[in-house]
Amino acid sequence: MVAAAGLASTALLLTALPGGLARAASAGTSADGSFSVSAQGSSGTGKPRPLKTVTLVTGDQVMMDGAGKVTGVVRAKGRERMPFSVREIDGHTHVVPGDAELLLARGKLDSRLFDVTQLVADGYDDAGRGDLPLIVTFKGKKAPAMSPFTGAGAKMGRALPVVNGKAMRPVKKRGAEFWDAVTDTAAKGDARTTAGFTASTAVEKVWLDGRRRASLDKSVPQIGASTAWAAGYDGTGVKVAVLDTGVDKTHPDLASQVIAEQDFSGSSGPGDKFGHGTHVASIMAGTGAKSGGKYKGVAPGAKILNGKVLDDGGWGPDSGVIAGMEWAVAQGADVVNLSLGYTDTHGIDPLEETVNRLSAESDTLFVIAAGNEGASEQTVGSPGSAEAALTVGAVDKSDQLGDFSSRGPRVGDGGVKPDLTAPGVDITAAAAAGSDLEASKPSPVPGYITIGGTSMATPHVAGAAAILAQQHPDWTGERIKSVLTASAKPGSYSSFQQGTGRTDLVRALAQGVVTEQGPINFGSQQWPHNDDEPVTKQLTYKNFGTEPVTLDLSVDAFSVDGKPTAEGMFSVSPQRLTVPAGGEASANVTADTRSGSADGTFGGSVSAVSADDKVAVRTAVGVQREVESFDLTLKHIDENGKPTSDAVTTVEGLDRDFYTRYAAEEDGELTVRLPKGDYGLTGVIHPDSTSSAQAVLMQPRLRLDQDTTVTVDPRQAQPLDITVPDAAAKNTEATVAIRYERAAGMPKNTSGYWLPTFQGMRFGQLGPEVPADTGFAQYSGDWTTQDDEGRPVTYHLSWDRRGDLGGFAAKVEQNQLAKVDFQAGAPAADKDVLVAVSPHMPDGDLWGRYDLLRGDLPLRTTDYILDNGVKWSFAMQQYSAEGASEYQLQGTPRTWQAGQSYTERFNVGVFGPALGGAAGSMGSVAMGNPGVERSGNVITALLPLFGDGAGHYDSGGGYASAESSLQADGEEIPHSSSPADSITEFTVPDEARAYKLTLDNSRDPGLSPVSTRVRAEWTFRSAGVPEDETTDLPLSVVRFSPELSLDSTAKAGERFDVPFTVEGASAGRQPAKLAFEVSYDEGATWQTAEAVDGTHLSLRHPAEPGSVSLRAELTDDSGNTLLQTIERAYLTAG
Repeated sequence: MVAAAGLASTALLLTALPGGLARAASAGTSADGSFSVSAQGSSGTGKPRPLKTVTLVTGDQVMMDGAGKVTGVVRAKGRERMPFSVREIDGHTHVVPGDAELLLARGKLDSRLFDVTQLVADGYDDAGRGDLPLIVTFKGKKAPAMSPFTGAGAKMGRALPVVNGKAMRPVKKRGAEFWDAVTDTAAKGDARTTAGFTASTAVEKVWLDGRRRASLDKSVPQIGASTAWAAGYDGTGVKVAVLDTGVDKTHPDLASQVIAEQDFSGSSGPGDKFGHGTHVASIMAGTGAKSGGKYKGVAPGAKILNGKVLDDGGWGPDSGVIAGMEWAVAQGADVVNLSLGYTDTHGIDPLEETVNRLSAESDTLFVIAAGNEGASEQTVGSPGSAEAALTVGAVDKSDQLGDFSSRGPRVGDGGVKPDLTAPGVDITAAAAAGSDLEASKPSPVPGYITIGGTSMATPHVAGAAAILAQQHPDWTGERIKSVLTASAKPGSYSSFQQGTGRTDLVRALAQGVVTEQGPINFGSQQWPHNDDEPVTKQLTYKNFGTEPVTLDLSVDAFSVDGKPTAEGMFSVSPQRLTVPAGGEASANVTADTRSGSADGTFGGSVSAVSADDKVAVRTAVGVQREVESFDLTLKHIDENGKPTSDAVTTVEGLDRDFYTRYAAEEDGELTVRLPKGDYGLTGVIHPDSTSSAQAVLMQPRLRLDQDTTVTVDPRQAQPLDITVPDAAAKNTEATVAIRYERAAGMPKNTSGYWLPTFQGMRFGQLGPEVPADTGFAQYSGDWTTQDDEGRPVTYHLSWDRRGDLGGFAAKVEQNQLAKVDFQAGAPAADKDVLVAVSPHMPDGDLWGRYDLLRGDLPLRTTDYILDNGVKWSFAMQQYSAEGASEYQLQGTPRTWQAGQSYTERFNVGVFGPALGGAAGSMGSVAMGNPGVERSGNVITALLPLFGDGAGHYDSGGGYASAESSLQADGEEIPHSSSPADSITEFTVPDEARAYKLTLDNSRDPGLSPVSTRVRAEWTFRSAGVPEDETTDLPLSVVRFSPELSLDSTAKAGERFDVPFTVEGASAGRQPAKLAFEVSYDEGATWQTAEAVDGTHLSLRHPAEPGSVSLRAELTDDSGNTLLQTIERAYLTAG
């Protein structure tokens, strides 16, 4: 079961049990076991996996299955009536409590705090850790007293003075207490609105202390290092810091190089068990001793400061990276290499701020990887996105840009990044002994590995910077950055792809003329462009030499697809100038976006070259020519028609990837500029002094083809006024799923709300009437009571709404309902259960909740389902008494006919293979449905072996042992995972082969004393199919469904019928052979069991209680076979 926190609104008295279980302790507990009700949620498709939980900064707990789909939320104590918004964005699910919405929209909370998909990926789920790592930054210049935080259960971490912040880790069990301590929350009706932080804490912003990752012989001479060595420059006397996964000092290339080290990652010490940091350090300052100098680094004379900020898996917390940067500066580092990063966001995050501040306050240069996110725009990661960083992209040995190298413009302001490039494709350098990378990457010679990435490009530049620092010990980091970018060798790329070009150390060493103002960013010029005003900026050259230098100036610029810009878009004047010795001279660079007809991002460099080519200075330039765009003004008003700032509106692109949450300004308005196109709007007016209700206003489609104003008016919203036949039943949960129709080929984005009840919520639609297929909303809710025996009775209601998505009234009558007698069996004693009853959207997706009943096994409930075309499914999950998830059983979505009575029986034998009917009848295997299919030369299998007697398929493991194998003409085929109750892929030969697939799984009798071992062996033939086609493979199973008691037993000493059903490829067809055997001694001996009328076995149980094992052998009319054995299929009792 799951923690009782957040369930206090139910009618039962709940007490916490070990492992967070909630067990009913009221006098109304039934003989079949206790129950409780909680508001939950779900999203996605396919079958459930074992539950994971993620506790948010608010203390609320989000539930997810093993496939990463969100399945619910358990509200923290004291937050039982808190609404939640849930949104799926680009494959990530964001779960935001109502009292965090305004702070989030106003930029006071890091959005990563609510991205539960990423929190799990980063190991911040509850199984991963019992606290939540945060960085809290403060107003002013001094941090306040920490007592409000420590008093609420937060453990203090590093002080981060460079950002006036503190790393801290609130204990998740006290999360709600921490949230209340730091936020200024006002209770308003059924919801609470948080507009700021408590004054005593002086909080500026709460950030997730996220995890940064490592950004994964010919390259050194490629940038000119050998020429530098010949001139006597190898970095001697320079300190270079490597902030990475540590450094292996035992490697001969690094044995004499490390002069200081410290571990900031909290791992095993400053050594390198991952291998990334050693490789990076070797490129930058390795001596090449082990290879006789062949793999010498760029600056072998420099000494290394080893700051381990990434752990033994290549990840590290933001706070550790910040502390490492501070340490490096304190140690006197001239250059700091950071071959790490994470996705950049709008605004300046703590790492970017640290880079900028330390660069301004010291002479240290931070050289940082751009990232490996590929060819799309705005993919440069943080902290490489920092303005002060020397940000490095990657090229190959031919100076061609690496496909993986991240591109600009910078997120937020469109700044020019990266600054330059360096070799980063297939780089050979030192391998850390015994490291992960040594074991997994190519090794041309012992002691070295070959890998690529902007991680490898960055230390080339850091080494070059070290050589310049040796040559000019009085130069600042900013000056070195200017020289390296000015002297780079350009390629035929935009500045947003390469900066000024590939690092050229030879030219940098001789560079006597520089510009020190960095890239010239002309920003974004607003559409239309026929009346654009040319923008001119001054570019100043400084000559450090003793002779004047005359330079010829020109501009070369490109679009992101490599085409030259329109003539006249960039110009420089004068085209020739002389820079006096020791002096300065300036030119004017102009961007004129009236030129050309193409819109988008354009960039290049201004080149200033002497006639003899001995001096060449390059400065990056960039401009964005806005595509056709318009102003969207959002006005938010309250119930009295007056402006309100307690409002948030989200805007979703329907024909483009765009999703942004906007907070209203103080006057209730804001204006944003968006490209022409279709958008969906969802506005939320939070409760204030004029109303206790929260209003949600939806506009399924807004065509933005002119400047437009939308008024988010809560007076257009209506409540949901729903009644059920039993007046004693109370609305115990409610959900709303919202989906706006997007352009063909775009992924579906679903948003919505998980609510404790529909009370206090109103919904309405904005804008003109739209076609019914433009927008969709599903409103679902539960109304719960008890029958005379204390058993739960629940009314499950759901409506699919199109066209008009607003609130409505419905009086549900008894004759509109189907009755379901739900029974959950108990093969093993002392087990608990979670039961889910869920509505499905028309395309089969689950969203909005699992209607969860919690209790002891066995369990019986009465459920009434509204018959109005919505499909519902039942599911259950068995838990140990200690709260450990053991396995799940999933029913098939279906409609339920009004006036009819049904029985849904779960968790009763015989447990065995289940395919749910005919082959392919349940949908795609890739979407989580049982079966085996082939696409191209990949066979994908999902074959649950422990579905129950009713055919509900299983997942969740709990195996004592599990084996799976596939053979093609007797040859073993490697596969991706085992056992095959999770999706397993096999890459197979194209030609026709004879295959044998074998699964053999056992489970602990303590989990279930029946079906303790299931083995299935299939043979079939298959040949290649086109990659864009999928075909079901001819596998069948036999399901046994006898009338057993709820503990999966039958009476000993009696004749007993065992019905069977063939599922899969042979379903509904007469097989060539179908034979059965039975064993009463757990498989020691077998005897033939005859099928009666092709429908059932008629068995005579021995008088002594024991077990019954079953075996089936099937051959279909094409020669495909099945041999299926179930040991201890059920038990017999006296």
